[in-house]
Amino acid sequence: MDPLVRNNVKVAGGGQQAIIFAHGFGCDQHMWRYVAPAFEPTHRVVLFDHVGNGGSHLGAWDADKYGSLEGYAQDVLEICRALEIRDAVFVGHSVSAMIGLIAAKRDPGALSRLVLVGPSPCYIDDGDYVGGFARGDIEELLQFMDSNYLGWSSMLAPQIMRNVDRPELAEELTNSFCRTDPEIAKHFARVTFLSDNRDDLEDVRTPCLILQCSDDVIAPEPVGRYVQSRLPGSELVLMKATGHCPNLSAPEETIAAIRQWL
Repeated sequence: MDPLVRNNVKVAGGGQQAIIFAHGFGCDQHMWRYVAPAFEPTHRVVLFDHVGNGGSHLGAWDADKYGSLEGYAQDVLEICRALEIRDAVFVGHSVSAMIGLIAAKRDPGALSRLVLVGPSPCYIDDGDYVGGFARGDIEELLQFMDSNYLGWSSMLAPQIMRNVDRPELAEELTNSFCRTDPEIAKHFARVTFLSDNRDDLEDVRTPCLILQCSDDVIAPEPVGRYVQSRLPGSELVLMKATGHCPNLSAPEETIAAIRQWL
């Protein structure tokens, strides 16, 4: 299948260098609507949906292919080839930060710079490593998701988003979760929360910007500092934005941080 159709790819802007925006778990390209247009005057802006989300072709979803983040990284590189993109800036939110990192390892020429928004190479605490969750917490979270997906969505979205004074943000995230096919979402959740990409970090030589939010329950500050310590030459920016989705809650700060680094 044409990857541009499979992943519902949209291209805008007139710049020579491409900037690719990749959404997080349970979301779609619409989550970048406050950020991506700011780069259209200077870049070729590429938006897409991971298979199983948004306007992607659901018939292309395969449990084996997407049984690890490698399958999603393969899609990113196929999109780059279809659009004849080289030396792109890749902006990955949440799990897409690791997807972009894996893609850059596979083909460093395709993605020349990485912006990692709320990245986590491993969500589970392990010895001195602080991932933010005990393994039992993750298992309970996934069991709750299996038994009551809608309840899981409405419970977790406000915790992810924070910004309690702006309930419309949590409502948008809840609705995004609920629009995703539950079975695909459950599969993607297991792949996301049980993945461990710590060993991948030291092999990456692509310049990286790490955007670390305040009060992020999904990727707390120690995780951002860990990622920065394992990526040679990377830069860590501690944002004023709270929660895990600064692309929605603090788009101006997100835009400014990316622009300054670029």
